[in-house]
Formats: sequence, structure tokens, C-alpha cells
Amino acid sequence: MLILVVNAGSSSLKYQLLNMDDESVIAKGNCDRIGIDGHISHKTFDGRKFDADCSFPTHTEAFEKLVEVLTTGEASVIKSMSEISAVGHRIVQGAEVFDKTTLVTDEVIDKIDEMRELAPVHNHAHALALRACKKVLPEGVPMVVVFDTAFHQTMPEKAFMFGLPYEDYENYHVRKYGFHGTSHRFVSKALADAMGKDIKDLKIVSCHLGNGSSITAVDGGKSVDTSMGFTPLDGVLMGTRTGAVDPSAVTYIQEKHGFSAAEMSEYMNKKSGFLGVSGISSDNRDITAAAAKGDKRAILASEMLQYQIKKYIGSYAAVMNGLDAVLFTGGIGENAWEVREGVCKDMEFFGIKIDTEKNKSTRGELIKISTPDSKVEVWIVPTNEELLIARDTLAMIK
Repeated sequence: MLILVVNAGSSSLKYQLLNMDDESVIAKGNCDRIGIDGHISHKTFDGRKFDADCSFPTHTEAFEKLVEVLTTGEASVIKSMSEISAVGHRIVQGAEVFDKTTLVTDEVIDKIDEMRELAPVHNHAHALALRACKKVLPEGVPMVVVFDTAFHQTMPEKAFMFGLPYEDYENYHVRKYGFHGTSHRFVSKALADAMGKDIKDLKIVSCHLGNGSSITAVDGGKSVDTSMGFTPLDGVLMGTRTGAVDPSAVTYIQEKHGFSAAEMSEYMNKKSGFLGVSGISSDNRDITAAAAKGDKRAILASEMLQYQIKKYIGSYAAVMNGLDAVLFTGGIGENAWEVREGVCKDMEFFGIKIDTEKNKSTRGELIKISTPDSKVEVWIVPTNEELLIARDTLAMIK
């Protein structure tokens, strides 16, 4: 059974075609620069590739090209879209409307689009991709949506509410939603399986670290708190995002620069984080390289991230009344040994001790990096959001 997984951004459309008989990836690619000039990169399981500049005025043209490269030409893998059993879509924001995987209808698409204010960069793009997909799919092929926020709907009210007047929650839906839920759900279950334990018996802190990062407390398989908030801007320092900031500092800086609300949002979302602190780059690899050469601001950016993650681990252990494991995932979490070492350093009192040599020599593989006498296990767990979306889609259509 073939499942197509689609992850639409504001100007991109990533995809994977999976064979769910063995969960193998048949083909994957990305249509990017949608609305600008357009480009598609596509590769198959057996090494065939297709790259081309294209005209992608909207997501519809991008999806039509996706169908074309899957079904025709030297890098095709199927004869027609009728071979696909279903399409699964990743959706960033489901708010309190969608707390689980959902079958797509016109009403569902409209509701996703209506929530664009809560995720302006993502939700409208998701709706465009859903409508584009519907136009080119054969009749009867179902679509399924999997929401990043759904996993965090188990957070208690005391964890997701802000100290604003309650009417702002009732009238404008202002609360902590959390993100990266698809990833946190996948890796926490994968960790439980690797440990040979029932996830219901585990207290886990999941650290999804990349250009965007979030830390989640997973108690018995359920999210009970997470670092990202109303939007993905909250939490720890990120590539170009501030992470948590005193709201008064925001209004103070806005006044000093003479920014509008939109300009201030742009400043915090796209000009801050690693980039703003270091003045070098938003990429952790560049920050690490500069820090190794003694650049003080790069060292500061690295230390800030590690320190903030450490604080979340401690606070979430307190929230869960215990801690069995810490996991690292995402581009930084899986590959940056320096970050993992910095986070876990001086945590022996907390029951965390890592094998520094194993940590340094490991990249992107499922492995335990804590010492045998560490009371809290520390793992690297590669994430696979696309596989989880495909599994959810398969379960839904069955």
C-alpha cells in the first residue's frame, strides 16, 4: 500500500512516497521557491534523480509537477496516482479544534485556513496545498491531516494558560499550543521501544533541536508541558527566533526602533536567535565552528542554548515528579555532540551521566549515550515525522 506524505510550507512543498508494506521510502523531494521562480528536486530509492527549474506561481502548479515526476520520465516510480491509497498532510496548527488525525473534507480545509492568524506562515499554505492536492488526485483517494499541535492537547490547563485576562483565551484563543508534536510523539514511542519498556511507565524529556527547537515533558506517553507557546517563537534560543523574552523588553525595543507590530514580529522571528546573538549565522554548524576558533559571541550563543535546555530538563523533571530518560532529536539534537555534552554536563546530581566518547562519535543513529551507572538514560533518537504521518494516514483509512 502506497502513502504519499506532503509537508507544505509558505513557499515549499516537501513530499515522500512510502510503501507501507515495509515502511520504505520509494521517492522523496521538494518543490521550493513557490510564488517566486520555482525549483523541484526529486530522488528515488534506487538513486535516480531529477532537478529542474519550474514555474510555480502557486501550490497547485507545484503539486501538478510533483505528480508529473512521480508518474513520468526517467525518475518515475508509479504509472498513475491511482496507485496511491491515500495522502497524508502535516498541519502545523490545529488549535483546540483538531486534537487528533482527521479525514479531509472541504469543511476541514476551510477550518484550517480560518486558523491562519494562529500560524500565519503555515496554515494558509497548508490549505492551499490541500486544495491543490484535491484538484489533481483521482476521485476516491482519501486525504488525511496530522496536526503538530494535537499531541500537546493533553497538557493541563495550568500548563497551557497565560496570565492574561481569561477573556483573551475565551474570545481570541490565546494559550500555549506547543509544536513539533508529531516529532515528539514519534521519538518518545521509539525511545520506549528501544528501552524495552511500556511508554505508559516512562517519564521522558524530549529535546527536538534544529533551526526551530522545542522541549517537551512526556509523562506516560502524553505531553504535559512544552517550551513553545502560542506560536513557535517561545522557548529556547533558535536559529533566527528569540525564544522566551520578557514582554516588556519587546515593547521597549519596539518603541526604540519605531517598529510596527508586524516589524517587531519579523525582528524576533527572523533576525534574532543564533543569528542575532552571534552576528554570524543562524546555522548551528557555523556557530560551532566559530566558537571553536574563540569567537566570543558564537560561544555565548552556544552556551545560551545549552543553559536553557538544561533549565527545561530540570523544571520538567519537577513537573513529572521524576525522570527516566532524556532524548535528543532533530538536526542539532542528532548531530551536534557539543550541544548534547554541554546540556548534560554537571548533571550528575540529577542522575545524568553521559559517555563522552560515545557521544562524540555518534551522529544520527538510535543509541544510548549515557553511562551504565547513569540513573537517567540519555539517548539519541532520529525523528521521522513523515513515517508517523504515513502510519496515522494508514490507520485512518483502514
